[in-house]
Amino acid sequence: MRRTVHRHLGKVMAGAAVAVAGTAVMVGITLPGTAGADETGGANQNSQSAQQAGQDSGAVRPGVVEQAPAEGAKGKGRDPLTDDEIKRVEQIAVNRQLLHTSEDVDGGHGPQRLSVDLADPDSDEVDDPDAPRRADVTFYDYKTDTLVTKTVNLATGKVEQTSSQHGVQPPLSRAENAEAARILIAAPLGAGLKADYKDATGHELTSPDQLLFNGAVYRATAGAQPAVLDKCGEHRCVRLFPKVKNGPWIDARSLIIDLSARKVARLDRG
Repeated sequence: MRRTVHRHLGKVMAGAAVAVAGTAVMVGITLPGTAGADETGGANQNSQSAQQAGQDSGAVRPGVVEQAPAEGAKGKGRDPLTDDEIKRVEQIAVNRQLLHTSEDVDGGHGPQRLSVDLADPDSDEVDDPDAPRRADVTFYDYKTDTLVTKTVNLATGKVEQTSSQHGVQPPLSRAENAEAARILIAAPLGAGLKADYKDATGHELTSPDQLLFNGAVYRATAGAQPAVLDKCGEHRCVRLFPKVKNGPWIDARSLIIDLSARKVARLDRG
């Protein structure tokens, strides 16, 4: 029997992608289906354990600029970037200055990596079969709330262009969704999420790895949220859609996590 159980956060939804009548219309969002969930949950166990150890000790992880690896497997023309190319351009794009003046989502040295994409050719290279392959490497600097994009020439290994933008919020990375969940679990407003998880599983919720989740960027609308969220859009803010592994979705849409300020606030549903 399919049922919707009214609990601590409002609703725990049995079955994947069951939208809450009325509420979903009000916020203009429906819950994602099971296939869309991040099937890995939060960050991997090794990276999370290392990060947790750093948090427990109060230490900030040291920044290290690695030497760019050998070229490895290379694509041609408009072929998708190979794994070797992606690894290489990521390391080329982070120079010492960027490493030591920027912060990632959990406050560590260096910007938060978001994406690496094959760059479009220049206008005069469109019909050139030998046009150089380039990659756009995108980062988010949480220290200054800046989106940084670097264009790397794959043949020369040189950064050809750098751009910085404020108020631009591309889709969230897996690491950002995991950190948003970690902040929410630790916050007083996360009590409802933890209670719903325990109702659904019988276990305590202590880590993002216990959940699957999608996340959407939240932007402030004048008068539509508490003042603590007014900078969302300038700040990087998240609305999470958590799901119990092999279980129901938990409706947490009224809770917004400001990753830049590391705060959680509840939207007034009226």
